[in-house]
Order: sequence, then structure tokens, then C-alpha cells
Amino acid sequence: MRLTLHTDYALRVLMYVAIKGEALATIAEIVDQFAISKGHVMKVVHRLGQKGYLRTIRGKYGGLRLAPKAQEINVGAVVRDMEEELGVLGCLQGEEGYCRIEKGCILRGALREATDAFLATLDRYTLEDLVRPRRALGRLLEIGEPRGALNERL
Repeated sequence: MRLTLHTDYALRVLMYVAIKGEALATIAEIVDQFAISKGHVMKVVHRLGQKGYLRTIRGKYGGLRLAPKAQEINVGAVVRDMEEELGVLGCLQGEEGYCRIEKGCILRGALREATDAFLATLDRYTLEDLVRPRRALGRLLEIGEPRGALNERL
């Protein structure tokens, strides 16, 4: 199974915002740290806000913060909310008559089972689990350090 870049970016945005903690994160920071286009980040942030994962604060001193706590954000739920289609083949996308053998096909059931197992694994993780090495991730993303401080130490 392959997730879209939209979901990849959504998970990175949530992780970044979670690592920032109480400090507000900005779209500009996220764009800079992950080298993602501003347009993509804005779309992802908008969708995460609509789904209730992010709280956006407008204005000169605005930014992003998690709406629920990191331990309340389930990774499987985020993936389901961000992905438009989780079926790895057309026959799993609910289209009747997609394939001539669909009524007797074992592959369809096997792929559905694999997709369910994939999501069940993600359901065991929260955003808090993903950012557990908070200090190391913060250093890698230069959160709380002046720009370039990490490179100066290396």
C-alpha cells in the first residue's frame, strides 16, 4: 500500500506542531524545515484544521497548534481522514463490475484483509508515540535553536 504525499505531509505537519508543544508553529517554518511547497502545506493545514486536528490562529503573531492533545490523535484515523481512497486496486474501491472474476476472487479478499491489517497497525499509534524522541526530533528540525546551530555543532 502506498499513501499519497498529502498524507505524508499531514503526518509531518502534525509531528512538527506536536514537537513545538505550546509554541505556535508557522507554515513558513514547516515549508523551510521539510522543503515542501507552501501551496501543499497550506492545503494540508486547511484539511487538518477542518478535521479538527489543528487550531489555526490568524494574524501577525498567529500560527498553528494541535487542537486535541498529541496522545488523543490516532495515526490510523489521520490516514483515513487524509486519504481519499485506501483501496490498493480498483476492485477494493467499491466499484461493482470492475473485474470479470470479482464474485469468485480470493485476491480481492486478501487485499482487503491486508489493507485492514495495515490500518490496524497504524491504529495502535498516536501522534505522541511518533514524537516520543521529542528532543532528538527537535534538534533535527532546529526547533528551539537558532538557525544553523545544529550545523555548527556537527
